[in-house]
Order: sequence, then structure tokens, then C-alpha cells
Amino acid sequence: MAGTSSYVHFHDIPNVVLAIIFSLVADTRTRNVMSLVCLKWHLLERSTRKSLTLRGNIRDLFLLPTCFRAVTHLDLSLLSPWGHPLLDSSSNPLFLTQLLRHAFPSVVSLVVYIRNPLTLHLLAPQWPNLRHVKLIRWHQRLPTEPLGSDFTALFEHFDLPPAIEAYPLIAASLSHLNILKHSSAEGFKSHELLAITASCPNLRKLLATCIFDHRFIGFVGDQTLLALASNCPCLSLLHLVDATSLSNIRPDPNNEGYTSEDASISHTTLGDVFAGLPLLEELVLDVCYNVRDAWPALELLNSRCPKLKALKLGQFHGICRGIDAQPDGIALCQRLESLSIKNSADLTDKALEAISLCCPRLSKFEVLGCKKITSKGMWELTHALRKTLVHVKISFCKNFNAVSSLQAIEPIRDRIERLHIDCVWDTLDNSENQTGCSSSQELGESYNLQARKRDMIKEEKRLKKKSKFHFHDVGEDNLFSSRTWSKLHHLSLWIGVGELLTPLSLAGLDDCPALEEIEIKIEGDSRNQQRPCMDSVGLRSLACYPRLSRMLLDCSGWERFFLNGIEILNLKELNYWLAQDMDVNQRSLFLPAAALLAQCGSLRKLFIHGTANEHFMMFLLRIPTLRDVQVREDYYPAPENDTSTEMRVESCRRFEDALNSSNRHIPD
Repeated sequence: MAGTSSYVHFHDIPNVVLAIIFSLVADTRTRNVMSLVCLKWHLLERSTRKSLTLRGNIRDLFLLPTCFRAVTHLDLSLLSPWGHPLLDSSSNPLFLTQLLRHAFPSVVSLVVYIRNPLTLHLLAPQWPNLRHVKLIRWHQRLPTEPLGSDFTALFEHFDLPPAIEAYPLIAASLSHLNILKHSSAEGFKSHELLAITASCPNLRKLLATCIFDHRFIGFVGDQTLLALASNCPCLSLLHLVDATSLSNIRPDPNNEGYTSEDASISHTTLGDVFAGLPLLEELVLDVCYNVRDAWPALELLNSRCPKLKALKLGQFHGICRGIDAQPDGIALCQRLESLSIKNSADLTDKALEAISLCCPRLSKFEVLGCKKITSKGMWELTHALRKTLVHVKISFCKNFNAVSSLQAIEPIRDRIERLHIDCVWDTLDNSENQTGCSSSQELGESYNLQARKRDMIKEEKRLKKKSKFHFHDVGEDNLFSSRTWSKLHHLSLWIGVGELLTPLSLAGLDDCPALEEIEIKIEGDSRNQQRPCMDSVGLRSLACYPRLSRMLLDCSGWERFFLNGIEILNLKELNYWLAQDMDVNQRSLFLPAAALLAQCGSLRKLFIHGTANEHFMMFLLRIPTLRDVQVREDYYPAPENDTSTEMRVESCRRFEDALNSSNRHIPD
């Protein structure tokens, strides 16, 4: 035995163990690299792949892979030609679906782009064990097809309640139903929602848009909520939002925060609803109409819903009184890990303090449209939760600008992973407001905040010394050891039209070594704005983030200016919402934007939300690494008689053929 070599090669590991190791790797590009090591690894990677997204043109059947026999999740939504019925490109669509079944026999989850009923009608029967179907449509439904015809392969009715009632066995087996993006702009009425829940008693997750305005017939009120809880007592996720909340319209900062109408929801009824849903883990109620004095009902959440971890409330007032630092209302929900408060008109700093002290598990906290809270209260909250809080959003809050928002979350600077702030650069209004603060009072609060910081520094020093731990001395302006946002990997920004991104680094976000994704939404009407200086406007200031690779950019009317400097960023993926023409309500890709995008030499994926000119799209072929391009908008591709865009069926195919041409060499 002493002379036996102890060297064991990796290939000596049994195939069964090696297959288990491969199955634990989820990242697609990592798996692709592994498959290039050797033939054995190639076969193992292909035989253990569970999820696959197909790209390319459906006409190229000879490129259809047949080695992914174990794939259970198949995504066909990115197949070309874009925006056209998937099977219309084939002269024999039934034969094409049979080829897909032969190549992927184990599919149980399917994602497909659909524009006519034939697609699902032919695909669904090919996989008898299909349990999950996700239908995607970025464009308008073909006007020649009757409403609801897309679902004929699964249901034979258009309206969802009759369809579910007609198939009681299927309805009874449903556990997850997401109908947030319903075709109706008004949302579901109360009788429709009750018909759905009555037919699906085993639902565990329900997400739906509703009507909470009592002035409309079929509004959701006390009786509807009680019946819903009775119909689906096993719900672990309940997500009910008013249809108007999906518009994301920025509220008036001078508004007090109360709507003109109250919702027909009482705190007594809410308590009974919570009692009927003991398994609830996540609750979202964004009703868009006043629910006043909600604290008694919210106090019951802790005892009646012991598993509740995530809570989002919209237009709820009196959720936590914060009187004499005594916990009440939402502060008693001690098991919460995620809390979002939207448009709570009477939320104060005292309430934030009570929440921070009584909800020690919070890792995510969002405040939107809360007019009375200040940076002092947010600083106290983030300091108290500095060991757990990693996700913060501060938006539409009157007393916050960009600088004060960053100062408020300074205690978790070295821990926060996801952050949203509003890029408001001007100074705060020091005139009398709802908080009763004048300019002298603001200065007094600032002084008190600094004094509070000094007291906490002394206390931390004392505790460190008592525990015999080494503690580095810090100054008054440097309470925490690092000025680096070391773990921040996602940054979301709202910015008004005409404002600049340049002050972002000056405000304190200059050192973010881990930042990988940024989301920017520009909002406002630029028609009355002066033309900005090209040297100051644009994305050039984002070059200080070395790992930035993904961007979601939603432009307003400043498209040609805001894209300035994008060529120096090392972006791999860009979701780009085009500038919107307010006069005709249309988003179009203009020549300056196309030319600037063509200079972004590292892009691999580009998703354009709007319409385009074929000539401008051809500019994008200059990007050497570009692999995936989609144009997503409800009027694209246009029919032949539509003059709003020059992208037609043949235009799409010409661009795609050029993109996938063998003459284009993609480096990796």
C-alpha cells in the first residue's frame, strides 16, 4: 500500500457523482464553459441541463439541438422572427411541434410568445405532463382573432371566471394564480374575484388587480375580502392592488397625502380577514384610497398571521402612532423581514423609530410618498437595523433629496446591496410645511442629529472597551469605518427631465466597486426645457463604476442627450425605453440615439422598448459583440397599412439575418 500512488484524477469520480455536481451549477455561461473542457464533460453538461432558452430563427430547423433530453423548463419566447406567430414561419407547423417534442421530451414548464391561437393549440398537446405555461406578448393582439382565442387549448372561454368554473378539476389543482396584468384596465370586480377564488380553494398564491373605488359597481370592500379569505384559507401570498396603482404616476409633492375618497375597508374587517388566513407569509394591499386608523388591525397580524414575513401597504394611514416610544400597530409585527409603506400621510419619525426597535429582522425597507418623515428618522432606523438591512428604497418623500437620502442610510453604507433614491439636487424647501419645520428648526434638527451621532460614537466606544475589543477611533463626520459602498450591486434612480447625473458621485456615491446593475427612470416633459450642454449631460459620470454591466434606461424627451457617453461604459445588457413623443404618444428610435448605441462596443443583449426605422436598426450591427436584439412595443411589427413605423415583416427578417450572419464574428 505504501508504494501505491495516492494521485486520483478528476475523471476517476463516478459518473453518478459527477452528474450531481454538474446539476448543481445553475449559471448558463458557466455551464457552457464547462462543456468545452472535454467530450465527457460536454455530454454530462448536456444530459443534466434542466433549463434552456432557445434563440435563433425558427426556420433554421437544422440548428435545433437534440442533446438536451433532460430539459424540463423550455423558453421559446426569444425565437425569431420577433413579434410574429411562432409556427407561421413553417409550412408544416404540426411537424415542427413534433420536432420540438422529440428534442425536449421532458418539458413540464413552457414559456412561449403568442399572437394567435394556433401556437398554443399545437404546442400544448405535445407535452402531456405540462404543469406551467407562461404566455408572453409584447405586441397588440391580431385584430382578426376573437378575444380569448389564445387560451382555447387550455380553456374554452374568454373570461377567466367562466373558464375556471367550466374546468373544476383544473381549477381545484391551481396553487398559484397571477392575474395582475389583466387585459382590462379597470381590474377585476368583486363578483369576478369571488368566482375565481370559490373555484380555486387550494390557491396558495393569488395576485390580482381590483377596483377599490366604492363609486364603481363591483368594488372590493369588506364583504369581498371576508369571502376571499373564506374561499382560500391556505393562501401564503395575497397581492391585491388597485389598477390605478400600476400607472406609477409621481404624486404631487405638495399634496397632504390623503385621497378625496376613503376605501370601504374597516380595521375590524381587516382583523377578521387576517384571522382567516393563518398561513399568510406575504401580504400586499395597495388600495389607492384612504384606509384610516389601521393600527388596531395591523396589531393583529403578529398573532393571527405568525408566518408573515413581507408586508406592503398603500394608502394606509395610522399604521403606527409611535406615542411615547410605545410600540403599536405595524411595529408589533416582529417577524417582518420586508416592509414597504406607500402614501402613508401621517407616518412620522417616531413611528420609524418604533418600527426599527420592534422589527429587528427587517432586511428590506421601502418608503414611498410619505410626507412627514425626515432624514433624522431614517438615520435612526438604518442605524438600529444596521446588522440586517440590505435593501432600501426612498422615493417621492417630500423631505428627502439625493444628499439627505444618502446621509440617512450612511449607517449601512458597507452592508447595503440594493438602493433606490430620487436624484433631486436642489435644496429642501425650508418654508413652513406639514412637519411645522422652519429653516431654523431644520438647522436645529441637523444639530441634534450630529449630537445624536456623537452620543452613539461614545456609547459604541464604551461598549467596545468594556468587551475588550479593539475599536478604531473615528471622527464626528466619519461615524463608520468605511466610506465605500462595498456590497452595493443594484442602484435604482429616479431623475427629473433636465436634471444631470453628474452630481451623483459628488453626493457620496463615488466608490461602488461591486455595482453591477443600474436602473434609471427619467420623467417629465422636456418640450419647455432648454437644450442642455453636451459636455455635462449624459452617462459619462457612470464610468466610475468599474463592474457596471447591466442598465435599465427609461428615457423621456432627452434621448439624444442622455445617451451621451454610453460608449465608455462596459455594458453587457441594456433595456432601453425610448424617448416618448408626447404629442402622438409614441416611442421611437431616433437617428442620434441609434448612432450612440452603435458605439457601445461591449453590448451582448439589447432590448428596445419602442418602434424603429430599419435603417436606424442597421446601425446596431456595428456592435461587434451583439447577439440578442429585440424591439418590444405594442405596435411593432406594424401591419403593412400602418405608417407609424417602417419596420415591417421583411424589415425584421433582413435585420435578423444580418445579425446572425456568418460574416459577423462574435469574439466569445
